[in-house]
Amino acid sequence: MASAVVMDSGEKTLAGGSFFGAVRRKSEMQGAIFTDLQHAVPRKLPTHAHELPFFALLLRGYYGERYGREEKQFSPFTVMFRPAGIPHQDEIGPEGLRFFEIELRPKWQARIAECSGNLRLGCEDLRGGEMLWLTVKLFRELFGGVAADSFAVESLLAELVGHAGRLPKEKMRQSPGWLARVMEKLQVEHCERVTLDELSGEAGVHPVHLSRVFRRFVGEGIGEYVHRLRIRTACERLLALEASLSEVSIATGFADQSHFCRVFRRITGMTPQTFRKGLGCPA
Repeated sequence: MASAVVMDSGEKTLAGGSFFGAVRRKSEMQGAIFTDLQHAVPRKLPTHAHELPFFALLLRGYYGERYGREEKQFSPFTVMFRPAGIPHQDEIGPEGLRFFEIELRPKWQARIAECSGNLRLGCEDLRGGEMLWLTVKLFRELFGGVAADSFAVESLLAELVGHAGRLPKEKMRQSPGWLARVMEKLQVEHCERVTLDELSGEAGVHPVHLSRVFRRFVGEGIGEYVHRLRIRTACERLLALEASLSEVSIATGFADQSHFCRVFRRITGMTPQTFRKGLGCPA
């Protein structure tokens, strides 16, 4: 049951470590509270806020959130940050959901204050970037079946807070208009065979210029960006118990299962089999 106090406006503020839903597992170390949370059925939660700021990794299901006049929808393997004290209302999708929550105590809140305004205002990683894989690695470290290493947890937390604070939202506003078209094309077609010539044709610029500008504004090369998108999609497909690794590798655009497994391990820090096992799925 969620522990809460009532705000002046009438909404509830949930205390640290408290959430609506069923807590599967919980751990606290290095100034953070880690919660493996599940909602079994669809429902709309009461409007509430949280005492502590937190990162949330959506592992299963679909989720909607409303705060103020803004509404957002999230799919599996999206990671988000939410500041403390902001009233919002959540809606659980039709098949329920599962979250990995990382609440930050004052030790980390001081570091957040030193980061950019992007983090303090809330941010989402919707494209399978480094923020997603850092939270996946934390999930495995905390709930992977062996005792968590305190130093590894602290190091991953430091990376997560630092990386989120450096997300290039302001920088992207200054990017050329064609870059948004290229990124949209990759979002839609990343599991297909997309060539640099096709992308440069979409942008109307030389392939060399495209590659240089892409790295400058996105922070990584086109190939690595596509690999991250593919692995994020693969994570969703791995939730389907009937899908074999070979089927997932082909469906997400990899040449073969071996190549898929190498890239998966490089990006996530684990094999696809370990990933499935960590989520409670058979390998």
